[in-house]
Amino acid sequence: MPFPAHCWHKLAKRLLDLVYTPQCALCGVVLQLGRSLCGTCDGDLPRLSAPFCAICGEPFHGRIEGLCQCPNCGKLTFSFGFARPAMLRDERTRQLIHQLKYGRAIHLAAELGRLAADAFDDERLGPAIQAKWPLVPVPLHRSRLQHRNFNQAAEIARGVATHTALPVLAALKRIRRTDTQTLLGRQARLNNLRGAFALTAAGRRHLAGASAPGAILIDDVLTTGSTAEACAATLRHAGFQCVLVVTVMRG
Repeated sequence: MPFPAHCWHKLAKRLLDLVYTPQCALCGVVLQLGRSLCGTCDGDLPRLSAPFCAICGEPFHGRIEGLCQCPNCGKLTFSFGFARPAMLRDERTRQLIHQLKYGRAIHLAAELGRLAADAFDDERLGPAIQAKWPLVPVPLHRSRLQHRNFNQAAEIARGVATHTALPVLAALKRIRRTDTQTLLGRQARLNNLRGAFALTAAGRRHLAGASAPGAILIDDVLTTGSTAEACAATLRHAGFQCVLVVTVMRG
């Protein structure tokens, strides 16, 4: 009788644990089976829960019944239907994201993808799951990709795919290098990103074979929504009928 695939996978994780002792990325406690977060730290990370803005996921304090919009989103129009962060802004979650992006702790992508997958508990994402919409990671410019050697959004998207069974599609490419967005306001960010993205050959092939194409954009953090807007506008202009956004954290 052949050894089941999931047993081989678990055995491989145990062997790796013997060679590289895994530790919690936040508290340092020793872990097993390739995990990077202990149960205590994982449970302490604050998840986004109602009430929050139905468009951008900005949390509200107090009791509000039904869907609501924040004052900022009421004045804006977006190319995406809505953005759904999984986690509240929190220094510990930010630390995990920064370890992945700037510390090259690529093993944390699986944990961040698992956290981001919590967003799919939102019933509004149900139709996208049923229709098997692809997960489209926000791309890096090739110069930044060469420097970092990986795209954190693509790695997180693979983690999300593990928990949602949705395909990952590299439908976008960044064709123009942009200045850092950290200190820019929303309008300046939008101006900075104008003309920065384009559809890939893989994206065109997907559109050619899809009758009612939709996509779920994946990124690490949603702050002003300008990057998500630029990517969603490119996808919509190319022919995607609906674009939704899922991120690990609300910035």
